[in-house]
Amino acid sequence: MSSEDSSIAAQAKALGLHRVGGRPPFFRYLAQTWARREFIWNMAKFRLVSTFTENRLGMAWLVLQPVFNAIVYGLIFGVLQGDARPPDYPARVVIGVFFFQFFRGCFNRGARSIINQRNLVQSLAFPRVTLPVAIVLEELLSALPSWGMLVVILPVMGHWPSVEWLLIVPVIILSTLFNAGVALIAARITVHLQDMTEIIPLVTRILFFTSGVLFDVGRIFDRWPWIVTIYDFHPIYQMVQLARSALMGIEVDPLYWLYFSGFALVFFIVGLRFFWSAEERYGR
Repeated sequence: MSSEDSSIAAQAKALGLHRVGGRPPFFRYLAQTWARREFIWNMAKFRLVSTFTENRLGMAWLVLQPVFNAIVYGLIFGVLQGDARPPDYPARVVIGVFFFQFFRGCFNRGARSIINQRNLVQSLAFPRVTLPVAIVLEELLSALPSWGMLVVILPVMGHWPSVEWLLIVPVIILSTLFNAGVALIAARITVHLQDMTEIIPLVTRILFFTSGVLFDVGRIFDRWPWIVTIYDFHPIYQMVQLARSALMGIEVDPLYWLYFSGFALVFFIVGLRFFWSAEERYGR
């Protein structure tokens, strides 16, 4: 770099200017992202409204889709499990499917949040983290109607609203943090390895069938206690079990709250740092 270029760069730095596409310090990056919270909200809201207008069923589909999934998978796996099927199986499946769908949407769509908006990323200067965060917010807004339907569905299955239902609020908050961390990690990976976008749906399908959404871990693996122990440290299983505990009153290890809180915070913080560290590369 010539002395003239060095002088110009020094003056720009003194004036608070930065190179287009450059990576600001981490905490300044977070401040810039927070300053664009209205942009994130409007992006999530616009996409959600766009989905309503494209789909004739509109908001009803947000509720009907997870209900249909719960019915179909519940019937199939309920028959396959036979005597290993746990008590209150329909309520367990409904809660499990509803919460897993939130995770799946954040993971699958968050992974494509940068590569699907490459033109926007290459033409405008803004914190790229706003794109996966907007996806997570959109998925959260999409999940709210289905979670609201639990107030109608669960009493039909014998589980009436109680004070314990308020525990679902921290479960949703922790789930959102965890899902956001997963989305941020996946978003960066797929930018460098675009073939991962074809693998991630397969990964989510495997997680759906193996995370205790459709079966009771203790009953299925009662002869292999070491497998049950592994599930005690499975974040998606913990998320589903905590939601069931809040809404159905089933007993879970109180440490699940500590474990899942740790998973949520660690994934979110690591996801932010991991995504931020490649900020300069997203527009290339």
